[in-house]
Amino acid sequence: MSKYPNIFKPLTVKNMTIKNRVCMMPMGTNFGEQSGEMSFLHIQYYEQRAKGGTGLIIVENASVDSPQGSNGTTQIRIDHDNYIPRLFKLCESVHKHGSCIAIQINHAGASAMTSRIGMQPVSASNIPSKINGEIPRPLTKEEIECIAVKYGEAAKRAQVAGFDAVEIHCGHSYLISQFLSPTTNNRTDEFGGSPENRARFAKMVLQEVRKQVGPMFPILMRLSADEFVEGGNTLEDTLELLSYFQDEADIFDVSAGLNSSIQFQIDANYLADGWRSYMAKAVKDKFNKPCITMGNIRNPQIAEDILDRGDADLIGMGRGLIADPDWVNKVELGHEDIIRKCISCNVGCAGNRIGVNRPIRCTINPAVNEGGDYKKNRINKPCNVVVIGGGTAGMEAACTAAEVGCTTFLVEKADHLGGLAAEISKIPDKKRLYDFPDYLIHRAQNLKNLFIFTNTEAHIELVKGFKPDIVVNATGSNPLLPPIKGLHDAMAKENSKVASIQDMIDNITNYPEDMTGKKIVVIGGGAVGLDVVEFFAPRRADVSIVEMMPQIGKDLDPVSKVSTATLMKKYNVDQRPSTALLEVRDDNFLVKNPDGTEEEMHFDLGFVCLGMRANAPILDALKETFDPKDVEIYNIGDSVRARRIIDGVQEGRNILNILEKREYL
Repeated sequence: MSKYPNIFKPLTVKNMTIKNRVCMMPMGTNFGEQSGEMSFLHIQYYEQRAKGGTGLIIVENASVDSPQGSNGTTQIRIDHDNYIPRLFKLCESVHKHGSCIAIQINHAGASAMTSRIGMQPVSASNIPSKINGEIPRPLTKEEIECIAVKYGEAAKRAQVAGFDAVEIHCGHSYLISQFLSPTTNNRTDEFGGSPENRARFAKMVLQEVRKQVGPMFPILMRLSADEFVEGGNTLEDTLELLSYFQDEADIFDVSAGLNSSIQFQIDANYLADGWRSYMAKAVKDKFNKPCITMGNIRNPQIAEDILDRGDADLIGMGRGLIADPDWVNKVELGHEDIIRKCISCNVGCAGNRIGVNRPIRCTINPAVNEGGDYKKNRINKPCNVVVIGGGTAGMEAACTAAEVGCTTFLVEKADHLGGLAAEISKIPDKKRLYDFPDYLIHRAQNLKNLFIFTNTEAHIELVKGFKPDIVVNATGSNPLLPPIKGLHDAMAKENSKVASIQDMIDNITNYPEDMTGKKIVVIGGGAVGLDVVEFFAPRRADVSIVEMMPQIGKDLDPVSKVSTATLMKKYNVDQRPSTALLEVRDDNFLVKNPDGTEEEMHFDLGFVCLGMRANAPILDALKETFDPKDVEIYNIGDSVRARRIIDGVQEGRNILNILEKREYL
C-alpha cells in the first residue's frame, strides 16, 4: 500500500467517500434483460469488480427514455419505477464489499437505430451521428424540455435505488453530445449556433438533475473533451462549453472521441498508457473540481504518477477491469506480477457488443462474470495432464489444470513460452500483447505442481513417460501458403524480396524509420496483412494491400476498423479489394484486378499474409497410441483451426469440462 500511496488515498465528494482512486468506467455489456431490467448475471459481473477492490463502480448507461433513447437491444433502463428493485439489489451487492456505485444515465439520440426502437431516431438536427448512420428527426423545444425532466426523474430513481452518485453522459455521440458538437448541431434557435446555445440543453439537464436529487448527492459528468474529428470540438472548445453548464457537476469524467473517432474513445492498442491525462488536467485546472482520467491505464505506477502529478484525482479503468476484476486487490497486496493486464485488442468487448450485438467476453479472461470461482474446484483423485505447446491456449489449459490440483506437464519445443502472441508483440504497436503471455508465465511459475519443459520436442515416448490421464494438444498454426505459382520457391529462396510476417518480425530492428520511395506490397487484407501495413505506412513507404475478398479488414473489431481506415487514408495506402494473386515473381506480384485485367505490382519488399492453418503434427499419433477409455486427447486452439487468441484461451479454460467428464472434479 505504501508503494502507491495516492492510489489508496480515500476521496470524499459531498456525501460519497471513495475508499481508493480506482473507478470502473461505464461500458455496455449486453447482460441486461430484454425488459431493460438488470439480470442476476449482470449483478454478478459488477459484484466481481467490487470484490476485487474497485473504489467506485460506474454502471453502464441506462436509458432515461425508452424506446426513443435506447441504444442497444438489451440496454438497461431507468425510465420507470419498476426498475428500482433490481437496481437496489445491485447496489446492495456492491456495497457489501465496501465499494461505491454510480449509474450513468443517457439518451442515445441519433445513435439509436430504427430497427431496434421502432421509430425514427431524434437529435439536435437532421445530421447522422456516424458515417452511414440514419438521418434523425430534430427535436422540438417542447420535446427537449420533456427529455431534460426525464433525466431528472431517472437520477431520482438512482438515488432511491441506493446509488452513491449519478453520471450524466455528455459525450461519445449521444444526445447531449449531439447538441454540444458543431458536427451534429446546425440549429438556428436558442439550442444551436454559439457555444452558449449549444450548451443550453446540457445546462437544462444538469439543473433538472440537481433539482431532483438535492444539494449533497454527487453528480458526475462524462464528456468528450476533444472530439478528434474535423470540425468538432477541440479541448479548448470544450473548456468554453463547460463554462456554461458545469456548475452542478461535482466530478468530471474526462473522456474523448465520437463515433467516427472511436479509436480515441475505446483506446486503440497503440495509444500510450494514460495518454489522455492532459485533458483531465486542463479541465481540473480551469474548474478546480475532481476529474477522472482513463486511457489504456494498466500499470499501477502509471496510475500513481498521474495522481502524484495532479493530472487527475481518479483513475478510470474500463477494459482493464473486464480483464482482471481483482486489479486493485492485486496492487494493494503486492501481486502485480499476476495482474491480467488488458491487451487493448477490443475483440471480446467492443467487438462482441458493438460489432455483432453479443454479450461481452474477454480475450484474456475466460470468466468475465465468474472471476476466479473455478479455483474452488479440486480433483478428487490423482490426475496427470500433459500439455503439448506453450502458446496462450496451452498455457491457459496447463495453469487451469494445475490450479485445481492436477499434476501438469507443459512441453514446448521453442526456448520460450508465449507462442504466436509473443512473436506478434515484437511489432512496436503490438507490444502490449506481450502482457498476456507474461502474465501466464508468472501465473505458471507460482504453481508447484506445474512442470515446464522448453526446448523439448514432444514425441510419443516422452508423453507416455508422464503417464497421462489427459493430453492437451495445443501446437498452434503455421502460415498458409497455397499452391500459387512461384510462391513456395520465393519464400524458400535466400535473400528473397518476398517474405512473411515472421520474416518481418525477425528483422524488425533492421528497417529504417524513413522508407520514403520504397515500394511495399502486401498480399492479404486480414489482420496479419494489416499489421504489416501499419508497420510500414508510418515509415513513409509506398504501401499497397491486395485482398481477394470485397472488403479489407472485414473481420476486425469496430475500433480497429476505424483506426486502420484512418491510418490508410492518412498515409495514402493503395487498397486493392476483390483482387487475386496469380503468380509470385522475384520483384513483383501478378494479380488479377476486379475488371479481369492482369497487372504486375512491383515491389522492393513483398509480403504474403494469407492467414494461418492448423499445425498438429503429433495429434494422429496420440490418438493411435492411447486408449480413449483411459486417456482423453483434447485438441485446442489454432491446432484445431486457426482463429483468435480468445478462442484458444476459452478452450484452455474448458479443460475443466474434460476433468468433470472424466470424474476428476
